[in-house]
Amino acid sequence: MSDSSAPLPSGPDSTRVDRWLWAVRLTKTRADAAQACRGGHVRVNDRPAKPATAVTVGDQVRVRLHGTTRVVDVSHVIAKRVGAPVAVRCYVDRTPAQPPQATAPVIRRDRGAGRPTKRDRRQLDRLRTEFPPQA
Repeated sequence: MSDSSAPLPSGPDSTRVDRWLWAVRLTKTRADAAQACRGGHVRVNDRPAKPATAVTVGDQVRVRLHGTTRVVDVSHVIAKRVGAPVAVRCYVDRTPAQPPQATAPVIRRDRGAGRPTKRDRRQLDRLRTEFPPQA
């Protein structure tokens, strides 16, 4: 029997948002989840959430972690941490796709090489016109 057809663990009707974020593995520790809530990085149904804010099935949780914003809908409430294959089934990820990043060559000089020579500046100018910075 595969993990996708295994029944989800029974859980309460609602639980604290910091506990749920930790249980479904969106944060590494419960303390990280509570800190994100206190820092204003977690919203439940578009309202700022404290660590003790209750989440129920159908709620939308928006959390900003490590420079990215994750938007998830709660599909199952659990209070204990579970394995990753089960945890992913407890929410529906509605995070918008990130725009593709343009990769331009990074211009680096050796440390201690001094000021660029006239020839170096010409080469840098040529690179900058071929790959203009993206706004």
